[in-house]
Amino acid sequence: MKRSKRSLENKQKASLKTFSLEEGLDMLASVKSAKFDESVDMHISLSIDPKQAEQQIRGTMLLPHGTGDKPTIAVVADGKNAEEAKAAGATKVGSKDLIEEIKSGKLDFDVLLAHPSMMRDLAPLGRVLGPRGLMPSPKAGTVSSDLKGTIAEFLKGKQSFRNDDGGNVHLKVGKKSFKKGHLLENAEMAHSMIKSMRPSSVKGTYMKKISLSLTMGPGVKVEM
Repeated sequence: MKRSKRSLENKQKASLKTFSLEEGLDMLASVKSAKFDESVDMHISLSIDPKQAEQQIRGTMLLPHGTGDKPTIAVVADGKNAEEAKAAGATKVGSKDLIEEIKSGKLDFDVLLAHPSMMRDLAPLGRVLGPRGLMPSPKAGTVSSDLKGTIAEFLKGKQSFRNDDGGNVHLKVGKKSFKKGHLLENAEMAHSMIKSMRPSSVKGTYMKKISLSLTMGPGVKVEM
């Protein structure tokens, strides 16, 4: 596959060097931009065994300055709970009708929230939603009786995360247009939170490698 001149130049700049967090952010700021405001992502390689339930890393995170994204939020709720979700700014709200839409393969949302009363009806869709990381769960903060507060947090940039099959965690820490200080604070908090979730059964080095990247840019290895 032929790479663009911009892609080759960016990769050459990043090289194989390991940077401090601040230097890494400077490197990303210096590469030629795509035609949109790219996300700044943090990738953390962990020495966990993803097959062991007690070593899986999963949760939610609300960074000090958000992620810069405006997620499309769908909510499974009925009655007064549905009205509350609509008033709070959810893009799509429904009960059994929304469940049927999802069952048919229509997944036009970034976040799916559910009121606890709807989980029994939603449970059969685990095979559809689970592999995409969209299945609501209390641990991910996406099952809530306080829909108004939960929707507000996700609109501010709260994100769900979980390790992949290779033991890596991927997090958004902002946009390229963010002030450097804001990106620093977001990245430091993301790092601290994942560090604090170290399973007691993991021995030796926990965080093997950390890198930052832009949506369309190279990966830059950083030392925290």
